[in-house]
Amino acid sequence: MVIMGWLKEAGRLVNGVSLIAKEIVKDSQALQAAKNGDLPNLIKIAIVSATDLSGLTKGKLHHLSKPTSSSSSSSNLDSVVYFTSEDSTPQQQPQPQPSSFNSVIENDINDNTGEASTSSSEKNLDFQDVLVKENESQYSVHKDNTQVVVALKRRKPRERRVPSTPFSRALGFAGLGAGLAWGTVQESAKRLVYGTPPSQDKQSALSPFLSEKNAERLALALCRMRGAALKIGQMLSIQDESLVPAPILAALDIVRQGADVMPRSQLNQVLDAELGPDWSSKLISFDYEPIASASIGQVHGAVAKDGMRVAMKIQYPGVADSIESDIENVRLLLDYTNLIPKGLYLDSAMKVAKEELSRECDYELEAASQKRFRNLLSGTEGFYVPLVVDNLSSKKVLTTELVSGIPIDKVALLDQKTRNDIGKRLLELTLMELFVFRFMQTDPNWSNFLYDEATNLINLIDFGAARGYPKRFVDDYLRMVVACANSDGDAVIKMSRRLGFLTGMESDIMLDAHVQAGFVVGLPFSKPGGYDFRSSNITQSVSNLGATMLKHRLTPPPDEVYSLHRKLSGAFLACIKLGAVVPCRELLLQVYEHYQFDEEDGEILSSVRSSS
Repeated sequence: MVIMGWLKEAGRLVNGVSLIAKEIVKDSQALQAAKNGDLPNLIKIAIVSATDLSGLTKGKLHHLSKPTSSSSSSSNLDSVVYFTSEDSTPQQQPQPQPSSFNSVIENDINDNTGEASTSSSEKNLDFQDVLVKENESQYSVHKDNTQVVVALKRRKPRERRVPSTPFSRALGFAGLGAGLAWGTVQESAKRLVYGTPPSQDKQSALSPFLSEKNAERLALALCRMRGAALKIGQMLSIQDESLVPAPILAALDIVRQGADVMPRSQLNQVLDAELGPDWSSKLISFDYEPIASASIGQVHGAVAKDGMRVAMKIQYPGVADSIESDIENVRLLLDYTNLIPKGLYLDSAMKVAKEELSRECDYELEAASQKRFRNLLSGTEGFYVPLVVDNLSSKKVLTTELVSGIPIDKVALLDQKTRNDIGKRLLELTLMELFVFRFMQTDPNWSNFLYDEATNLINLIDFGAARGYPKRFVDDYLRMVVACANSDGDAVIKMSRRLGFLTGMESDIMLDAHVQAGFVVGLPFSKPGGYDFRSSNITQSVSNLGATMLKHRLTPPPDEVYSLHRKLSGAFLACIKLGAVVPCRELLLQVYEHYQFDEEDGEILSSVRSSS
């Protein structure tokens, strides 16, 4: 029976891969060209794409030089190009960069990548050599009061051209599926011979698909692909340790560290196309070594003509045009391998993902959102939103003032008072965004919140996922949050039906699980005083109830809550990561007491003041 189960899992993966291959044959423009007589070129493209995206070829190892202080040697700064004022021709001048550049680069590169080298021996790296173990760095996962320690792995960044055609990207997904299928077969065979390895993580112990090597295959493939595929991986990487098997979470941390980087030639093509061939005339210098590389683009440091140090986010070519095909290929792979339970309503989730990613690829829209947030938070202490540099921005290039700081998760290393303060600020900002501004930056990635200890400011960056919410939705959602905080089950059900979480035809089992999940999430807001997130088991409790809700749910959640709940869970997870003690109920009541409802519903909220 065990053998049959393993073979069934491998078979499902193979079915998913074959389905995607059929979609490639049906929709690929490249294959259409082959029908017209260009078969040799098609074969060349297919071989190169398949070997690259499956990991058989490694790309050029990208050398990331460690930043040096102004008092030390500057020989590692030859990636910085300086432009003359007369003709804007590039000149290499390996001079020390300003300290604020070093601050940002040190945070984003030294913390997120291993030091790379380009020796001849590394040109023939084995698949596993792409990941570098650092013995001094470990990943602690707490489950059922038992600590599971997994060594963190740091990925040496690679310089690769971004797959920019639908054919090359679809082929990449097919290669990923084949690799996962082969990895499952290997793990199954290994377990047949040596037995199931001991593990404190029940999920990864049961399924050969959830092996450490398969997780690494997934993470590395996403880093090569970039675009919508990588974005999905990054969303998974910030989930709580109790919801994701430890080896997979450690491997997905590689995804959060960043993607492969564009070669200089491809980068210049994007800049020329977006800002014009004279883009360098607007700069004093430009650093070709990225500060960070993400799902949709990569960020480079530069100095504008007026002396402002700026961050230039440059979109990968072809990413915006491939969103729909990327999402569809992910959906096909997940759907036909039956890896996602029906209660998640995959089609609905993917539809929302397409809409969100389409907005994120519009940098002009992001610039407008960033300006709006800068205005909304102008009178709020403790936060700073960088300036947008309009004359260096376009639909696929966004240039903003460069800010420094450490990602929020690194604040966990600071003293308790600071952690409490940062946790309070993050939760207060989340409540303000939803219930005051009705305009929220919905990407909870910890690197979007940079704490500058010198100024005691949280610098907010990356507003591509910002969106607004209708007044009626926000009214009812606030009522539901308060009902959850007050353990008012009738009000939770009433508001859930009005919002679209429930149809009114659910079973008692579903209603009870839904209400109990609401009470669990409302627990931090239930009592006055500080709520101690250090002892919180919210995510585990919700996860336990989630299995029941997935089985008995009759309707997908409303579209608005996909992004909203991602941000709310991100705020809770940040407080848990910080181990913060936060006066959650006081923050909620402060918002409620100043909120203006369009439609009064006193009986639902009458218990708020009496229980405060």
